[in-house]
Amino acid sequence: MKVVLFCGGLGLRLREYSENVPKPMVPIGYRPIIWHLMKYYAQYGHKDFILCLGYKADVVKDYFLNYNECVTNDFVLSGRAGDGQKLELLGRDLDDWSITFVDTGFDANIGQRLCAVREHLRGEEKFLANYSDNLSDVPLPGVIEHFDASGKAACFLSVKPSQSFHIVRMDEGGSVQGLVPVREADLWINGGFFVFKQEIFDYIQPGEELVLEPFQRLIQQGELTTYQHPGFWACMDTFKEKQVLEDLWARGAAPWEVWKKPPATPDQGAIGGTIGAKASAASRPKVGAKA
Repeated sequence: MKVVLFCGGLGLRLREYSENVPKPMVPIGYRPIIWHLMKYYAQYGHKDFILCLGYKADVVKDYFLNYNECVTNDFVLSGRAGDGQKLELLGRDLDDWSITFVDTGFDANIGQRLCAVREHLRGEEKFLANYSDNLSDVPLPGVIEHFDASGKAACFLSVKPSQSFHIVRMDEGGSVQGLVPVREADLWINGGFFVFKQEIFDYIQPGEELVLEPFQRLIQQGELTTYQHPGFWACMDTFKEKQVLEDLWARGAAPWEVWKKPPATPDQGAIGGTIGAKASAASRPKVGAKA
């Protein structure tokens, strides 16, 4: 399946970096976060990427046009410099990847960016998509299997919030009845991993944001499902969140690096749920919006 990556946003909450590079190009270790995400998809056999470019599109293009395989692969260097020196790579990252670069507009939202690459998805019965600023260890085959079994037009990944905030419970007078850490509450948010059928384009009107009006139409028609993943998920909206991901990578404890692990199987704790009129209010995961 083709993978659509939305990578044209400004990343204003990461201004320390995004003034020079677009948000998906902010590095974790030696490589930008979008590389980590592409490696994740490639590990499961999905190596045909469509990059929805916008802000500082030239930076993304230049990175891949001048990609240096030696940065993250072992190699053998023999011979003297300038005298027939030879380089033998012992591994490669993207030699079998296909990457389509599409300028989808500087100010476009996610829905507009998706519609802008529709032509590149012709003939695809279904495709994957991602916000490009989040990482997870969710077993992708399990997500796709759930989506196929549901028969719905769209699926998104539901995850537990990673923030350290507390939910406040109070009475009508404002007296606090309890404080519950977000991670411990029965809350699920949109994790930014999607699977779509071609029908998704029938639900998007010009100028609409993907998870607002279109998703509401999907809900009303019973065409939206979710895959709940209680495992690792993290986004990179702020400098603090970048540092958390950087620390995990530096310690060799990055859960999203599935290409370094044995083949994964669908997590037993994952739950599939339909988002729509037939789902009860108590069991229905919440749909989170993201700019």
